[in-house]
Amino acid sequence: MESIDQVSINDLSKRDLLLLIKALEFTGENTKLEEFINLKNNIVKELCFLTETTEEEFINYLEENC
Repeated sequence: MESIDQVSINDLSKRDLLLLIKALEFTGENTKLEEFINLKNNIVKELCFLTETTEEEFINYLEENC
């Protein structure tokens, strides 16, 4: 485990990434635990920064290309 210093999404498919985002959103909304919403928002925010897109553009891209 010591060799895992950083999580990489390189091996995740677009479908898996979309499922992860939607699962965090669903869980956050249904449990009212802010940690899930914050994690989802942080992941999407970072991915949007890396891809130079808005959240709406990024999610639409995933939804259309899965």
